[in-house]
Amino acid sequence: MKRVFSGVQPTGNIHLGNYLGALVQFPELQQDNECLYCIVDEHAITVPQDPKELKKHILDVAALYIAVGIDPKKSIVFVQSEVSAHAELGWILICASNTGELFRMTQFKAKSHGKESVGTGLLTYPALMAADILLYDTDIVPVGNDQKQHIELTRDLAIRVNNKYGKTFVVPDGRFLKAGARIMALDDPTAKMSKSAVNEMSRISLLDEPSKIKKAIMRATTDSEGSVRFDMENKPGISNLMNIYSAFSGKSLEDIEKDYEGHGYGDFKKDLVELTVDGLAPIKAHYEEIRYSDELVRTLHEGAERADAIAQKTMKRVREKFGLGLE
Repeated sequence: MKRVFSGVQPTGNIHLGNYLGALVQFPELQQDNECLYCIVDEHAITVPQDPKELKKHILDVAALYIAVGIDPKKSIVFVQSEVSAHAELGWILICASNTGELFRMTQFKAKSHGKESVGTGLLTYPALMAADILLYDTDIVPVGNDQKQHIELTRDLAIRVNNKYGKTFVVPDGRFLKAGARIMALDDPTAKMSKSAVNEMSRISLLDEPSKIKKAIMRATTDSEGSVRFDMENKPGISNLMNIYSAFSGKSLEDIEKDYEGHGYGDFKKDLVELTVDGLAPIKAHYEEIRYSDELVRTLHEGAERADAIAQKTMKRVREKFGLGLE
């Protein structure tokens, strides 16, 4: 069996972009692979966080993991900071990386643009992300298409260390959804859907009420043409909504175009509201069953123990290769 690792930051409710871009793959992968799914709370503190809110969001994400179909009996579900080897290997990989490649990371450039100074963690967190992956001899990393550059850096660091010290890390492969899986902001389809966007109508979160989902979709940016046709370059708004429709209905973009030939955006959006509400209802119901249960916390503690057992084997090998510690 191949080993799978992926993680989500606990910085607010998971939205459709997170879900359709990455999480939808998670339950499927656990059927034939050994999977580790992490709540990466150490990544969250690259920007200031309210400690009480952060702790709450850790449990929110853990409950959503299970609600979308991850089975803790088949997969290891745990919190990053509960396994200290993440931070230890993160430092080692910071030392193995160089500033040039970190400054070139697209997300760092975007988040630091126009600012005189930013937190060092925003620059170095890709090395921590690489540590998250390499710590578990990961073969497959299911992530959104926007994470390709981070996977490339992880591979580069693994190969660099292996070339210098001998075989130390498994070189992982990213598993990305096909083109179209990236869900964009509803108010600006040229920008990706984001938890941190000021406009709440720019996104749909997995726990949103039906009324909020309806309002966000009905207000979503389209164009003046009025025809339901997929063209991401010239019609990004309706194309983005079609991607959501396709994900929930299982229909191809071509079939959606045929179904709505001669219909305006109003009919399409009303049907999309119904599809989205129905698609998210089971997730929300399962989430509410487990979010405040003792079982959820117990599952995370057990997951951390299982993850740590794997991580310590890797760290023993890494320390020996780098010459760290005593014999």
